[in-house]
Amino acid sequence: SPVVSVSQVPVAEGKSVQQTVEILTRKLEVLGAEKQGTFCVDCETYHTAASTLGSQGQTGKLMYVMHNSEYPLSCFALFENGPCLVADANFDTLMVKLKGFFQNAKANKIESRGTRYQYCDFLVKVGTVTMGPSARGISVEVEYCPCVIANDCWNLLMEFMQSFMGNHTPGIPSVFGTKHDSVYSPADTMVQYMELFNKIRKQQVSGGGMR
Repeated sequence: SPVVSVSQVPVAEGKSVQQTVEILTRKLEVLGAEKQGTFCVDCETYHTAASTLGSQGQTGKLMYVMHNSEYPLSCFALFENGPCLVADANFDTLMVKLKGFFQNAKANKIESRGTRYQYCDFLVKVGTVTMGPSARGISVEVEYCPCVIANDCWNLLMEFMQSFMGNHTPGIPSVFGTKHDSVYSPADTMVQYMELFNKIRKQQVSGGGMR
């Protein structure tokens, strides 16, 4: 799987989420990137049901069940700080059957959707991150198609991101640290989205640009 960087771009001063997304996509179009359809990544949070915990005041574990329109036949189940399981799409039906063990925190459903752009060997997805009815942030996913070893192409990725993200270009993703020279996988992308969604969930909704 090609190497991917997923990061958050802050809302521009005095602008809304939507206006900031438009500024970013305009920069991409000026570079010569072409629109190629849309994408969506979603994430539902499940927590261990109270009935499965002992009386020792254990805290429940969180599990995130995620989908990515790039992998329509897969479903990803991630544990905080834990493994990422890749299952087929029937996994969602299984989660319904496991409701005695895992309960869906429906209010926590979060997703990012937006437009895909192709530019030379790069695929860029600029998404609006929403929770419930409100736009909470902006995600930028950049994929370098020819390369499957993260360390081989990070500099190239960063150089390209700087061309339209400027000083919001991210540092190297933490998942790369554990990969070294091993092959990048779709699960690594989902871990990055999970981290981004958790960061956005924790951010206090401030007055700035959250309309």
